[in-house]
Amino acid sequence: MSTHPLARIGQEGQSVWFDSISRGMLNAGWLKQLVTDYSVVGVTSNPTIFEKAIAGSSDYDQAIEALSADNLGVLAIYERLAADDIRAACDLLLPVYERTGHQDGRVSMEVNPYLATDTTATIAEARRLWQMVDRPNLMVKIPGTPESIPAVEQAITEGLSINVTLLFAVSLYEQVMEAYLRGLERRVAAGQPIDQIHSVASFFVSRVDTLIDKELEAKAAATSDTALQARLLAMRGQAAIANAKVAYQAFLRVFSGPRWEALVAKGAQLQRPLWASTSTKNPAYPDTLYIAELIAPNSVNTIPENALLAFADHGEVRGPTIAEGVASAETLLAELALVGIDVVAITERRLVAEGVKSFIASFDTLIAAIQQKCSVKQGA
Repeated sequence: MSTHPLARIGQEGQSVWFDSISRGMLNAGWLKQLVTDYSVVGVTSNPTIFEKAIAGSSDYDQAIEALSADNLGVLAIYERLAADDIRAACDLLLPVYERTGHQDGRVSMEVNPYLATDTTATIAEARRLWQMVDRPNLMVKIPGTPESIPAVEQAITEGLSINVTLLFAVSLYEQVMEAYLRGLERRVAAGQPIDQIHSVASFFVSRVDTLIDKELEAKAAATSDTALQARLLAMRGQAAIANAKVAYQAFLRVFSGPRWEALVAKGAQLQRPLWASTSTKNPAYPDTLYIAELIAPNSVNTIPENALLAFADHGEVRGPTIAEGVASAETLLAELALVGIDVVAITERRLVAEGVKSFIASFDTLIAAIQQKCSVKQGA
């Protein structure tokens, strides 16, 4: 049995996915090497990832020139570029998909971030991307905004495999799990199969600490009570993991009992929690923090390159750490409320809104960069 740190994560029942994609890594064989040497069994993407890949390199210039010559619009050019990368990754991971009973070997592509508050448009976009990519191991990413959660249910009802993204709040995560169950139940009621439908719920981690740490530091700076200052500062770097631990307990509750067992009897697959945003933003924290502390059976961790290589080099796997200190996690979240940190408001509204805004900004930069590349070629 392998003792490679990333392989050991897999032995604990957690899948390692790679939170990046680019034509450069596909053409250079880097993604293939990640699969063969680093135990990577899936890939996720988002508008920021494609912005860095397309706007930040010349790898796509020749393809942009050719597509521009075909009189495609800028948005259509982006979709063609992204879909080609996603298909290539899906094809590369197809053996993993088959080997794991279709659970892994998955590649995610996100709907247009401008649609995050439009239920009807999100449903239509999910259908369109599913048909356009045309790969069985695709997952369409739908944001976990209140408006998009009904789109998740409808997409599952229609037989799509969905990655629900931008989840920060346990309350919204519970709504996403409920949407998944309802979608499956609607298919069963219609006499349709559910055994080939897969889904993950992407619960974001590091951004929670980034924001709550700032709130704690601001409150500490605003008081002259040294004991309170120490209490506030001692809670830094703990909220994100505590929040994820509580979310995992919700997962265990929902996917058990008679309702779930009835669906399992029809072939239902777990909607696994996926830990996202797991690179450490604060250099004062260990660079493997959000990997080592969130190892959990029946889950996924999608890891950016720097964090993945760090864990491969010096990561430690000490078993299913998600089960450690659950009561302490609940206590910490309660204590944050006592000192005036509204974790519910931060995770339900603020972080979701900031996440959507960030993806829209990346999308705008990406589209502008493609437009610029088209203009340069046309003016050459």
